[in-house]
Amino acid sequence: MTTNRQFNVALEALAKLKLGTDSTPPPPTQPTDESSDLSQVLANMGPLPREALYLGIASDGLPVLLNLHDPLPGPMLVIGDEGAGKTAFLQSIARSIALTHDPSDLQFAVLTERPDEWETVESTAHMTGIFDIQKEHAQQLVQSLAAWAHANKNVKQSVVLLVDDLESIAKWEMNALQHFRWLLLRGTARRVWPIITMNASRYGQVIAWIDIFRTRVFGWVGNDRVAEALGADNSSALGRLEAGREFSLRENGSWLQFHI
Repeated sequence: MTTNRQFNVALEALAKLKLGTDSTPPPPTQPTDESSDLSQVLANMGPLPREALYLGIASDGLPVLLNLHDPLPGPMLVIGDEGAGKTAFLQSIARSIALTHDPSDLQFAVLTERPDEWETVESTAHMTGIFDIQKEHAQQLVQSLAAWAHANKNVKQSVVLLVDDLESIAKWEMNALQHFRWLLLRGTARRVWPIITMNASRYGQVIAWIDIFRTRVFGWVGNDRVAEALGADNSSALGRLEAGREFSLRENGSWLQFHI
């Protein structure tokens, strides 16, 4: 972590998947209040490094950034109770990509059970698509992305795979699950970055997947025992985070709080 909060996480590549008409990128929309606020924050911040993915602002006013060229931390798990702001966090990342990167450098795709929640996110050239998790083309996307990542060598483009939520993915058929697991284990080394939400109270339904995630971002979690089971501790104070806005991650043995 440097002084501008370059939290290590890498990403690069995916030439633009074209999987047919079942992907549902929303029509272009007018900027929402959220996107306008984010635009102002990023404008005040000045140009970010090409490898930086914006996550939010820390209490000291410095940006929290993911280093898209460092695969070491692996995929990111975003954990919180219902209403903690997990979907809003993913949407903030999507908007920041469009505001800070060229589409030839960085793309993103969204997997969700609720595509209608993404209608306020403006469709741009950065967006590969918004896919319903329970439809076949969501699984085809993951399989194609894994195949692309296997073959990816020195490609300068990166891809963020935004998944809301892990529990829904766990219901897929075995072949697609194997490709998804490979992306979790190897994708960041090939510039493919899964960022995945999980409902804290239902962690028992996906417990076999949790250990894969070395990098965990926490939103509000009201049950201390659940928070501890997922890697938090007394000093994390997850129950005091502002739901829908504040998040926390462990950095060098201490907790870094930030807001979106």
